[in-house]
Order: sequence, then structure tokens, then C-alpha cells
Amino acid sequence: MKFLDEARIYISSGDGGAGCVSFRREKYIEFGGPDGGDGGNGGNVVTECVAGLNTLIDYRYRRHLRAGRGQPGMGRNRTGARGDDVILKVPVGTQIFEEDSNTLMADLTHVGQCITLAHGGNGGFGNARFKTATRQAPRHANPGAPGTEYYIRLRLKLIANAGLIGLPNAGKSTLLARVSRAHPKVASYPFTTLYPHLGVVEADEERFVLADIPGLIEGAHKGDGLGHRFLGHVERCSVLFHILDATRESVTRDWHIVRDEITAYGGGLADKTEIIGLNKIDSLTEDVIRTKVEEITTAAGKEPLCLSGVSGTGVTEAMRHILQQCQRHESDGDHETREAMEDEYAPTDQREVWHP
Repeated sequence: MKFLDEARIYISSGDGGAGCVSFRREKYIEFGGPDGGDGGNGGNVVTECVAGLNTLIDYRYRRHLRAGRGQPGMGRNRTGARGDDVILKVPVGTQIFEEDSNTLMADLTHVGQCITLAHGGNGGFGNARFKTATRQAPRHANPGAPGTEYYIRLRLKLIANAGLIGLPNAGKSTLLARVSRAHPKVASYPFTTLYPHLGVVEADEERFVLADIPGLIEGAHKGDGLGHRFLGHVERCSVLFHILDATRESVTRDWHIVRDEITAYGGGLADKTEIIGLNKIDSLTEDVIRTKVEEITTAAGKEPLCLSGVSGTGVTEAMRHILQQCQRHESDGDHETREAMEDEYAPTDQREVWHP
């Protein structure tokens, strides 16, 4: 399945049905009278967060969504049928923006959350509604109210506990394939990862979700390479695992490049807990590894974890360390923040409504 994390779609709620002009003419009703029913309400446009989806590919070609129109009223005080709702099913982590891409309408963070994006128009009143003591034979009815129509943008941000960042060809995909059942493309050239991957990692009988995003290059925050588009996928991560290629000439320069890019991107990425991993150590001697560890420790102020995604050296210890940091964030406040978010968007019998 092709990965698609952004979509622009047109939504339109249904128009209300027109009211009916009708009179009772049965021979056993002495004076008759108006009996035109009301029109039915138009259908709503609703978005629902569902399980089993991890992409917005459904909206690549389905870009116009229209709810059903309300049926007109009928005689004998019969109300027209309500228009059918149209439901947008989206994966967990989807954000809904207005067309300007800046105004956030909804953030769907768990399965079952529903948001009403556009209400259908009200049905018009039939002539029975206008009967009064001095106006006993009204001959007019209301037309139905029009629905609401506008463009929205869907943007998917994957929900993961930790995210892998680094330059292209640093070994992120190789590491993800080793520690989980994910199958990202692995090759010996840059930009083999063209879209994010998620993997579930088991460490000490605990599990956490690890996200691998395409490699960053210098100028990624300006749109260079692929990183600018996908950096949003690690905004929800509490821990960033920064992978450095130990075989490169200057690991310190590589670390600064990525740090500068996530700082320039914003979104709070620079403030997240960073764990540095020195990858591909199986290709170096002990003296060279020791020298590079000292360089990174001096530049970043923290000692890196030494590992090899190919041989598996140090991978288990690295995953345990990531798990510990994720659990620490849960206990230090991320858990309370997540609970508050879940309470805010908790599913209820009444759907939340967005008023454009």
C-alpha cells in the first residue's frame, strides 16, 4: 500500500428538503386544513478515527465528498427523510486543517473519536407550520437551508514512542528491521527510505513503537531532500534516537547538521530527549571507536551508545535505554498530558462539532 500523509479534499453537507404545501380534502373532514409536512435535514460530514489504517491513500482520488440531501416534506404531515451522512475514515494521528493549512480544526489521537465537520442544512417548514387562527389556509412553505461546503486538508502524523533521526544511509532502516518485524527497504545508497515506517520493539518484556523517517540533509527545514515533509511524524515522539554513521569522517559535523535542522524546523523537536547512537562500529577498530565517542561526548555533552545494526552489537542495550527514557517521560508528565488529551477527545454519544 502506498504511503500518503497529506490530502486536500472538498466536503459538502447536504441541503435541507423543502417544506410541502398540502391541504386535507377528505370528505369526512368538514373544514379540511393545511397538512404539509416539513422537509428532512441534510446529511452531515463526519470524520472518524478507525483502527487498521496507517495512510491517507483512500483520499488520493476520492477528493469530493458530499452528504445526502434531505427529502421534501409530504402531505398528511409527513416529514421528509433525513439525508445520509458521509463519514471520512482516517488513521490514528490525523490532523484536520482548514484550507490555509494553519488553522487546526481537529486532532484525532485515538480510535473511535468522531468530529462533525459540516452540519447538513435544516429542512424547510411545511404550510401546516404557518396555520394560525387568522390565517387558516397558508399556501406557502419554506425551502430547505443549504448545506456547508469548503476545502479541508488532512495531515497524518504517526504516533510513536521514539523516532529514529539521522543523515541518509546512517543505518536507521537496518536497525528498525533488526529490532522489529518491520520491513523497510535497505540498500547501500542514500534515500532508500522514501516514507516513514513504524515498528513495534520488545525490550525487557515491554513494548514501544519506533518510527523511522527518511534521512535528513542540510537545508531539510527549507524543503531540501525528503526530511522537511516527514519531520512532522516525530513531533509526537517523546524520545529521539539520533543515529550517526561511525564510518564517516566527521561524526561531530553530522550531529550538528541534524541538530541544526530539527532546531530550525521547530515544533518542539529540539527540546525532546535525544539519545545518540554511534552505528556501524563493527567496521572500526577499538581505538577509532574510542576517538569518535570522545568527539561526540565533547560536542553533544552526552556519551553515545555504540551499536551495529548489521551484527547486532549493542542493539539490545540501546533498545533498553530507549524504553527506560520513554517510561521516564510517561511518569514525568507525558502520561498526564496524554490522559488529558484522551479526556479531551474521549468518544461520547454526542459527536464533537467543528464550526467553520
